[in-house]
Amino acid sequence: MKTSKKFLLLVVGVVLSMILAACGGNDEGTVEDTGENTGNTEQVLHLPNGDTIPTMDASMATDEYAFQFLSATTDGLYRLGKNGEIEEGIAMNHDISDDSLTWTFHLREDAVWSNGDPVTAHDFVYAWQRAVNPDTGSEYGPYMMSGVIKNAKAISEGKMDVSELGVRAEDDFTLVVELENPTPYFESLTTFGTFLPLNEKFVEAQGNDYALSSDHLLANGPFILKNWESTSNSWELVKNPDYWDADAVQLERITFDVLKDTQASVDLYERGELHRTNLNSDLVDRYSTRDDFVTTMESSMAFLKFNQTKHEALKNVNIRKAISMAIDKQAMIDVIINNGTIVATGAVPKDFAKHPETGEDFRDINGDLVTFNLEEAQSLWEKGLAELGTDTVELELLGQDDEVSKLMNEYIANQLQTNLPGLTVTLKQVPFEQRLDLTSNLEYDMVISAWGADYLDPYGWLNLWLTGGGNNETGYSNPEYDALVQSTVQEFALDPVKRFEASLEAEKVLLDDAVIAPLYQKGNAQLVSPNLKGVIINAFGAEYEYKWAYME
Repeated sequence: MKTSKKFLLLVVGVVLSMILAACGGNDEGTVEDTGENTGNTEQVLHLPNGDTIPTMDASMATDEYAFQFLSATTDGLYRLGKNGEIEEGIAMNHDISDDSLTWTFHLREDAVWSNGDPVTAHDFVYAWQRAVNPDTGSEYGPYMMSGVIKNAKAISEGKMDVSELGVRAEDDFTLVVELENPTPYFESLTTFGTFLPLNEKFVEAQGNDYALSSDHLLANGPFILKNWESTSNSWELVKNPDYWDADAVQLERITFDVLKDTQASVDLYERGELHRTNLNSDLVDRYSTRDDFVTTMESSMAFLKFNQTKHEALKNVNIRKAISMAIDKQAMIDVIINNGTIVATGAVPKDFAKHPETGEDFRDINGDLVTFNLEEAQSLWEKGLAELGTDTVELELLGQDDEVSKLMNEYIANQLQTNLPGLTVTLKQVPFEQRLDLTSNLEYDMVISAWGADYLDPYGWLNLWLTGGGNNETGYSNPEYDALVQSTVQEFALDPVKRFEASLEAEKVLLDDAVIAPLYQKGNAQLVSPNLKGVIINAFGAEYEYKWAYME
């Protein structure tokens, strides 16, 4: 998911819990802490948010903030629980055909929308068709469903009618889904925001106002979004009294305020006005010995993305490789981030995917594919300049405008200009939403971006760079790479070992082509109230799950 656009961004995650994914538990978390609050503590939680919510339309959402609040307010077929386990949502269970191509979901009959309408199989059919309808303009609909749901790709390209999508309501509470290919991760995929249901009658009645404010939204999940508009700097989630599993929800209200300044957020935490805050590198050492200091490792990856369609220099693989190797990432992490973040040396994160036979980690098998190597970087740089017939290159680096991102942008620009003679880097630092727009429109040279997992499978990282992919946004195209990645969801879909090995090989091709320059795998350092219990930190999708949270 774009922690940015998916891609969620560079460092907003470092500043105020953005990028979408996390790998482990902590004191805040997790479900070792879940249980019931037996006291009389007020069940109100106060939290910061790194920026505004760009949209609450599940068909149009692409970023961590949108998916976080869609998850809190809407149940899909399933929901993520402890350790990524699949919990009941609107679906109570499902059946899978022998060829793994037909999934039949049996829906509960006691789920309702906040206007009183029942949640039915028709709501899923409408939502999924809307997401792949080219008239909708969804980015994630075609991205998440193409090659997965039968006919989704052809429909998104305008070659088939939306009624041909492989999803139908057999009756009000039976949903039948036909897949294009066997998809081992499909169950976890159904927890993702793009697959959430929509009430057709309500959505169509709202017209262009749908999902632009709380008054033009419905909920069927644990919470209802209140006092929100698309430009809001504060809003709240309140417990949904009509939620089918309302007895499991203990928090009555969660308030959110947009805070981009880490120190301001910490000051509010220290005054008891927030229950959690992120820490930047300057604050980690000050608070690291406190009992409420918490660190987590996430599966979000930050990287430099190169636009191969705009600047002649970035069409040259040696120039891209030189840039990839010219940044001392460990020094960057030690000085600027300092929160448990680790250097990234590949496209797939550490501690995310395991070999199906040996259990060995994906990252350990493929090893360090891109490392800081000044001598090699300068050699490749000189070779690239010679191929271009020049001795100078001017590039623009696009990044975000929050405090930590600015430090990161300046560090990377300085490293590149210092280590690659003849290179001039100018900075363009803009708000989160503008960065997303510029990236998706290919109006950049280099951009600092990030991605958090959408489901527990390497394919979620590797399919980003397929030719013409909705999240490619680089102009990269390599038939060899495409074939390797597609083999994992086609010919090797039901052979776990072969599909894993094809994924390993695809990552090597991607990094040898220097499509991206890996920067870091995100860690998080926070102060968390000892009274906050039961929050689950997800390995993919929405970063936090508050359904089972409570104040002790």
